[in-house]
Amino acid sequence: MKGVRRLFVAVLLLSFLAGLAACQTPAGRSAGAVVDDATITTKVKSKLFGDEQLSGFAISVNTFQREVTLTGAVNAPEHRQRAEEIARSVEGVRGVNNAIQLK
Repeated sequence: MKGVRRLFVAVLLLSFLAGLAACQTPAGRSAGAVVDDATITTKVKSKLFGDEQLSGFAISVNTFQREVTLTGAVNAPEHRQRAEEIARSVEGVRGVNNAIQLK
């Protein structure tokens, strides 16, 4: 009886560990980290869209491990700088890569 119980506990433990391993992305990130990045991206996009100077420009926002990358094109260096300032102002952003080009 003890052998069956130990086997059951071992199988249960292995199933639990396999479940934990399945909770990570191929890049080794947890589901929570992916959600955090998506939240940061949404907040940055919302602020860019709501900004009077930048709302008409197509600026793409990507976030990976709380680092934001901005791409797109704007008319003036001030717009490029403004987009970076907005991205940096969002809570949780660790860094900003500004790859926005001037038209």
